[in-house]
Amino acid sequence: MKRSTFLILSITGVYSAIVHTAAWSVNNFLMTGPKAYLTYSSSVAAGAHSGMEECKFQFGWERWNCPESALQLSTHNRLRSATRETSFVHAISSAGVMYTLTRNCSLGDFESCGCDDSRNGRVGGRGWVWGGCSDNVEFGEKVSKLFVDALETGHDTRALINLHNNEVGRLAVKATMKRACKCHGVSGSCSIQTCWLQLAEFREIGNYLKIKYDQAHKLEMDKRRMRAGNSADSRGATAETFHHIHPSELVFLEDSPDYCTRNASLGHHGTEGRECLQTGKNLSQWEKRSCRRLCTECGLRVEERRTEVVASCNCKFHWCCTVRCEQCRTLVAKHFCTRRDSAAPNHIRQRNRGHRR
Repeated sequence: MKRSTFLILSITGVYSAIVHTAAWSVNNFLMTGPKAYLTYSSSVAAGAHSGMEECKFQFGWERWNCPESALQLSTHNRLRSATRETSFVHAISSAGVMYTLTRNCSLGDFESCGCDDSRNGRVGGRGWVWGGCSDNVEFGEKVSKLFVDALETGHDTRALINLHNNEVGRLAVKATMKRACKCHGVSGSCSIQTCWLQLAEFREIGNYLKIKYDQAHKLEMDKRRMRAGNSADSRGATAETFHHIHPSELVFLEDSPDYCTRNASLGHHGTEGRECLQTGKNLSQWEKRSCRRLCTECGLRVEERRTEVVASCNCKFHWCCTVRCEQCRTLVAKHFCTRRDSAAPNHIRQRNRGHRR
């Protein structure tokens, strides 16, 4: 029992380090953690980091853009939030940890695991059989649970929601796996195929979970029964609510705050000063509407600024064997959200601010 508690505390120390620093510090874990898990700690750190990078990509042109404080998952009064955005953070970071562990396992980075060949030799479908080297997602799932789910030590509704969303992230890794095949037969006739399962690109998992975020379910809890804390009545209310939720659906408890305006206590930076997109090649409709979403609808105006960009150009190959380029400078137009009165003289701005008060 003591060993189990010690393991959880060690893992928690590793995982929570990312809350306070940009890079994970695993020194404490390396010194005190069980030797069996030493090999996995750096993969867990890298996986959580890749999850947060994907979060930043998916929300790059939205009011909430997955800031550095996203993993703190706390509010100003130290109660963990359970918003739609929090649900995505839990899912994508959990998926990132499982994904990295699975990939590193299949690459042979760990002595304790390798490819999943449990299905090899079975008939998978018409004209193909299971074979080859499938990515070992069962291993990635098992170890990621030990690290990620150990963070939830409580038994309240928020803890259950976080554990549920962690599992949604792991299920996303499985749901997006792809079948790869190799042909066999005389003269490449492909009379039979050997197939295996492999991980999708992590971007596909991010896209998958972003759709789940858009479709997330808000849990309507019986507040009277919830006030009972960890009592049987409270646990019963939670169990009844989760009974109607599919395991692959994200859930949240609280409405999202107004991300337009800055709120330092909540770690929200607001949209003032954010860049948005108006012109450019291959922009999606969502990106094209970013200026309206980030600026106009938040009471800000769009300001165009000319920015000098330096890039390599006129590159030539010289025998043998170098490529030499020139440095070209071009002016590009970028758009930012600014206050509507930012162009007014200082005395007018002061007077307007006084009027608003």
